[in-house]
Amino acid sequence: MARTLGQSSPVIAVSRFLGIEVGELPAVAWSFVYFFCVMAAYYMLRSVRESMAIVSGVDTIPWLFTGTFVVMIPATLAFGWVTSRFPRRQFLPWVYYFFIVNILLFFAAFTAAKFELFGPVWIGRAFFVWISVFNLFIVSVFWSFMADIYSKEQSRRLFGVISAGGSTGALLGPLVTSVLVIPIGFENLLPLSALLLLFAVYCVHRLRNWGSRAALPSAPVNAKDSELIGGSAWAGLRQVVTTPYFAVIAIALVCANFLGAVSYMYMAQLVSDAFDTTDKHTQVFALIDAMTNALSFIGQLLLVRHSVRYLGIGPTLSLLPIVSIIGFALLAMNPVFIVMAALQVVRRSLTFGLAKPTSDMLYAVVSKEAKYKAKNFIETVIYRGGDVFSTWTIKFLSGFGLSGTSLICIPIAVIWTGLSLWIGREYKRRDRAMANGVIE
Repeated sequence: MARTLGQSSPVIAVSRFLGIEVGELPAVAWSFVYFFCVMAAYYMLRSVRESMAIVSGVDTIPWLFTGTFVVMIPATLAFGWVTSRFPRRQFLPWVYYFFIVNILLFFAAFTAAKFELFGPVWIGRAFFVWISVFNLFIVSVFWSFMADIYSKEQSRRLFGVISAGGSTGALLGPLVTSVLVIPIGFENLLPLSALLLLFAVYCVHRLRNWGSRAALPSAPVNAKDSELIGGSAWAGLRQVVTTPYFAVIAIALVCANFLGAVSYMYMAQLVSDAFDTTDKHTQVFALIDAMTNALSFIGQLLLVRHSVRYLGIGPTLSLLPIVSIIGFALLAMNPVFIVMAALQVVRRSLTFGLAKPTSDMLYAVVSKEAKYKAKNFIETVIYRGGDVFSTWTIKFLSGFGLSGTSLICIPIAVIWTGLSLWIGREYKRRDRAMANGVIE
């Protein structure tokens, strides 16, 4: 009788609708909250970053991304060294503690700048570089942890729901920013972001302690987070260079980065021309982020699991480049703010609603070392290297204008589509190999 009542409860009904098995509910709930805190913390500050780009001068954006890439290389090597020598039980929380301290230091610097104790331009540039590194590391570490504790079968069912936690945070973060930034000032948002990251650390401990008591059903030996991953600090680079699977994922990411950089740089210029204060710039970017993340939430919660199940990994990954082909064709014909804003919202909502959770599934069929090192290298050094290449290329192409640059984006999106389909086929091959006990 109790079992019948339990199965008919609203919680069980919702979990079945979302594809969550009863034994997975505690882990999924903590994963959801964990990603909520991480993304809310970041998105409260992301709009500030975009405003800092305008304060620095839109023409300096390529230099800002170059600085980010330069900082990213030693940061990635340091992370590779840490993951080789310390167990996850130790290094995961300290990644977040490190960034919490950084946030509080920037809060002090911006507060001092407000009283004219420091020059705001260079603090803004340092903040832009820092948060670009911060974003990639906290998200990459999160998904490495998720790929480690969930099996490949669970990742296909659960990553969309877990991603929805991030989108909820990514929706509420910019909404809080848009409401509070003008009355309290952007610098006072930083301590709130630090508090959210602190709670994310608590979620890490809960997931880790829960896993030590009852390993996730059908998951690989994931409770052994006290074991060393091993390998060298350069392992991520070596794996990307020598393994076609990782190399093609990296090339596809560079294609995606170029198209995203076109939207980003021209959007910054249009907002700079239309609005005249840093707080107003922050508010506009926050509202765009809120619309984007509301759509992303729907995709992650309701669409991605079914898309992967019925279409497959490759076709799901190819949806974003196909939409990009259509969007940049429209932008080439009508290069105005409203079309750019619409394209920005649609592309980024597809990125986070479908493409990102699907791409995170790609690492469920690789070794434990690759989950942390190859993935981290691709999503930090390759990602920011792509930003450097893209922003300088777009600056070089500025004479073509928005319309001409949009035409250049179309064949790049076509290449990206082909790469996505190849990745999907290779994922299936690796999945079959893993079923036979072979992990590549």
